Amino acid sequence: VQLQAFGGGLVQAGGSLRLSCAASGRTFSSYAMGWFRQAPGKEREFVAAISWSAGITHYADSVKGRFTISRDNAKNTVYLQMNSLKPEDTAVYYCAAVSVRKLRLGAATPERYEYDYWGQGTLVTVSS
Repeated sequence: VQLQAFGGGLVQAGGSLRLSCAASGRTFSSYAMGWFRQAPGKEREFVAAISWSAGITHYADSVKGRFTISRDNAKNTVYLQMNSLKPEDTAVYYCAAVSVRKLRLGAATPERYEYDYWGQGTLVTVSS
């Protein structure tokens, strides 16, 4: 599956952005999806994950209550709505996919090593 993330940009602290990740090549509903981010000089870290049916979601503690992951299987797209953005949210954001066959039935995973496919990343910059 090929993934393309977009929607990043420059926003002031307290503002909002919605990232999108479009998938192509395979049946989108065969994949659980995740968002990760990497700030300059730091390791890539988990942000949010969603199961194939959207019945299960996981969030990093740092974004709980501010970010929402969702998906539209008819549009082969996963979203990350980011509200109340902070300067520390500045990073390149990546979407990723993992086959549901690798996970427990209906699961989502926050583990970076489990993901097989990655998009190219989209830069989010939050100014103070």
